[in-house]
Amino acid sequence: MGALAGLRDREIIKRLKILGLEFHRQAAGSHEIWLDPALGRYTTAPNHPGDTPEGTLRAILKQAGIETEAFLKAK
Repeated sequence: MGALAGLRDREIIKRLKILGLEFHRQAAGSHEIWLDPALGRYTTAPNHPGDTPEGTLRAILKQAGIETEAFLKAK
């Protein structure tokens, strides 16, 4: 398992907020759209029970333009 494995959705959202992203709107089903107002970039984050797969989290970070190291340091 990598460094991004085993994180729950609420922990991911908490870190996205620390990194400056803001809730934009509810998306289809149990997904949320988050916006980085400084960069004008959007990302879609799931809101499911259980852990988020590492590949999904990497895609979220790539879409938002967030480096893995910065995400892991945000607590």
